[in-house]
Amino acid sequence: EPQQFIEDVLFLYVANGVTIVRGMQGAEGQLELRSRVNAGELVGPNLYLAGSSFNGDDVTTPEAAIEKVRAQKEEGWHLLKVQSGLSVATYDGMADTAQVENMRFGGHVPADVGLIHAIESGQETFDHLDGYVEYVADEEGNLDQARLGEVVTRTRDAGAWVVPTMAIREALRGALSVETVRSYPETQYMPPALVDQWVTRVESIFENPDFDPDTPRQLISNRMQMLSSLHEGGVGVLLGTDAPQVFSVPGFSVHREMERMVAAGMTPYEVIASGTRNVGEYFRNEDDFGTIEVGSRADLILVEANPLDDVRNITSRAGVMVRGRWLPEADIQRRLAEIAASY
Repeated sequence: EPQQFIEDVLFLYVANGVTIVRGMQGAEGQLELRSRVNAGELVGPNLYLAGSSFNGDDVTTPEAAIEKVRAQKEEGWHLLKVQSGLSVATYDGMADTAQVENMRFGGHVPADVGLIHAIESGQETFDHLDGYVEYVADEEGNLDQARLGEVVTRTRDAGAWVVPTMAIREALRGALSVETVRSYPETQYMPPALVDQWVTRVESIFENPDFDPDTPRQLISNRMQMLSSLHEGGVGVLLGTDAPQVFSVPGFSVHREMERMVAAGMTPYEVIASGTRNVGEYFRNEDDFGTIEVGSRADLILVEANPLDDVRNITSRAGVMVRGRWLPEADIQRRLAEIAASY
């Protein structure tokens, strides 16, 4: 990606009070970028990065998986990203070596591996609730309550976390109209050609002759129930949105996500904890942040209205502090206007 785009994306996160980003799609140049951002040369969130993903196209044998884990550990990536298409043997090669090398792994659940095996193998995060609805839904597509209870208990007992990414799934599954997503004001901060690709992607959902609006409605309802049950059952929830992606604009998407989490039954306080204290807890062996206290890194957001009354009040900022550097709201707005003007 062009350097200016990368720097703009980093700023968009911080502008919205996002001071930690876990990147889940490693690529050339990212480790150097991490060093520059974490050293304060660029304004951006603290970066924790996964290497290139473990997927069925690139990693086809247990031996290849073992080698890739060791290589990524050596290169200095923070964690391993699991994607689809892995056989059970290849996944096990990755998981066993990750335990030996003390590397965390998270992401998707390959279909052959299945949710229960992934939980038992020590996968630490389940992103997008991947594998959950598939495991729990019956033939009619409704959630089987007994299986739901089982999977909540297993996830909690394993100490695994879920990163729900509710908002983007609504856009990608046809639960939001093209008009709705096109009207998002934050698209002004993204390259128009990229936004056009997003529009085409969402339009293609509705242009499919087999599209049935009841399907996304049921899926989203199941996902909301799933998040509600996992949260009530004591499973740790981490705030994340999968950005930049289809109508998930860095930083801005967090505010849409928090509203969906409240709609799933979490209180504003619990939602805020999922993006602050819980993230600090997830990274507790590597870093010290997520709460405002002596000894914690100075990553915080100052707001003009009480977000416990309404989670949307987090958007009325007085400013953001990242690694002890204070960015007043006037400066944030000036830079946002420059980014929009550049497009």
